[in-house]
Amino acid sequence: MVALRNLGLQDYQSTWQNMLHFTQNRDAETADQLWITEHLPVYTLGLNGKREHLLTTGKIPIINSDRGGQVTYHGPGQLVIYTLLDIKRLHLNIRSLVTLLEQSMIHALAEYGITAIAKPEAPGVYVNHKKIGSIGLRIKNNCCYHGLSLNNQMDLSPFNHINTCGYSGLEVTQLANLGVNISTAELAIPVTNAILTALQK
Repeated sequence: MVALRNLGLQDYQSTWQNMLHFTQNRDAETADQLWITEHLPVYTLGLNGKREHLLTTGKIPIINSDRGGQVTYHGPGQLVIYTLLDIKRLHLNIRSLVTLLEQSMIHALAEYGITAIAKPEAPGVYVNHKKIGSIGLRIKNNCCYHGLSLNNQMDLSPFNHINTCGYSGLEVTQLANLGVNISTAELAIPVTNAILTALQK
């Protein structure tokens, strides 16, 4: 059983601390959860993040996160799903979980007529060589937290001020730029359904 929590628009710092608290205090009987949210504008640096990839960030806050990966941007209009899962109980490892989340985004995008792919050498989801979905995870005591982000209908310009995911010149895109205009709450439905279906296999 996986519980769904719709958090609405949240600041990154408090959501991250809540995830950490949940993960540190769960036990073998704790039900897994998916947290669905959007964030106020923020740049986050992963554990391996290099500040040289922050170019001209202006007034947008920068937070050093404990997820994997490099630097990314979160803002309103971007779907964020945090995966609070006992991966040992689910018989998953980090690689299979990344693939599961990539394929869930790809499956959801296909429902809107968008063909997306994953790249083994650069985790995430891409449309026409532009990144539309990102993944960053952390494992503690065989449980994971953090998760995925999928660009829906947002101001993409803050991505111009970083080397997204540590890649110079990597362009980003979103559903709105691909002719799909839906609410982020609506987009959350096929993505969460795809995750839940994959977890039941």
